[in-house]
Amino acid sequence: MNLPGEPSQHQNPDQIPGRRGFLKQTGALCLTALALSGCASRAPAGKAPVGRQATAPAPPAPLNGKGAAPVPALRPGARIAIVAPASAAPDASDEAAEWLEARGFVAQVMPASRTRLESPYDYLAGSDADRLADLHAAFAAPDVGAVWCLQGGFGSWRLLDQLDYALLRKHPKPFIGYSDITALHLAMQRHAGFVTFHGPMLGQDLLAGKREPTESNLLAMITGQVGRGSWIAPPQDALPTELVPGVASGHLIGGNLALIAALTGTRNEIDTRDAILFIEDVNEAVPRVDRLLGQLAAAGKFDGVKGLLVGNFTRLRAQMDDAQAQGLLYPLILDQFRSRGIPVLAGWPSGHGDPNLTLPLGARVTLDTGRGALRLDQAVVI
Repeated sequence: MNLPGEPSQHQNPDQIPGRRGFLKQTGALCLTALALSGCASRAPAGKAPVGRQATAPAPPAPLNGKGAAPVPALRPGARIAIVAPASAAPDASDEAAEWLEARGFVAQVMPASRTRLESPYDYLAGSDADRLADLHAAFAAPDVGAVWCLQGGFGSWRLLDQLDYALLRKHPKPFIGYSDITALHLAMQRHAGFVTFHGPMLGQDLLAGKREPTESNLLAMITGQVGRGSWIAPPQDALPTELVPGVASGHLIGGNLALIAALTGTRNEIDTRDAILFIEDVNEAVPRVDRLLGQLAAAGKFDGVKGLLVGNFTRLRAQMDDAQAQGLLYPLILDQFRSRGIPVLAGWPSGHGDPNLTLPLGARVTLDTGRGALRLDQAVVI
């Protein structure tokens, strides 16, 4: 999973020469001051996150052959809430707002995304209560069309037992992020039951300039341009590797391998029955990946899997580039999955690599290793 230093560091937007001029030259919309509800700037809090409060367990979302419920499509000109449920990147939130507005959306910067706690909680963007309030406010607001994470890092798991899943079920909308945000994806899949999007984050990916089709793939999916029957395929220069051939269908679930393992045994653990399992990670050495896979196997989490999609594993601490180093993982993956008789496709460009394709978690999909692609078997937005 992410280590200290992964959160993107950005200059103050006012200190970047010519950037606003560039946006105007490329046809960006004129930016107006963000006088939006909940957008007031807040100084970094110095208090520790609030303690856990006991909550009644939410009922698991029932499995069905149709997959998770689609969410309302993002409309042109919609308002998008920028949230930071995990680590801090306070200098990036207003730049992310400009990025969205340059594409015709209205940006709502949620307060905690502009903050960073003091040590020893300086890896968090605001207290648990503040980050939780931002999520609840973003989902509850009728004029917010999508909830988009600024950053990964650490800390999403701290919110899971306090999330109001009934509120989320009442106000479904596209929720976008990955890495540490995997904790929220898993909890929402189990307790809310609608499609969420494992996709690029505003600060960590899009402001960092990850290449196409990172941006276009996401926007096409959440606006409804990629519908039932569509194939999700990587670009020609990022083709995946067929480790075990085959075709299989199931609901797509997963994300960051370390977070999946960390939540095993909790009420928010992954449900892999009838699943196409997706895994990716960063900064995990090969022996640690082996241990994480072994832990999930021992917990029975591979027993009901119909197919495996292996995403980007970057910074494996091997003396070679990421593309070569990923091959070191293939024997470990085959040790766990060859005898299970399920298709395995590896090197899929989603996660911490570049590009970062969006995956609709909870949706029914078909994995075809020969084609090197995923087919959507249901609508993911309506």
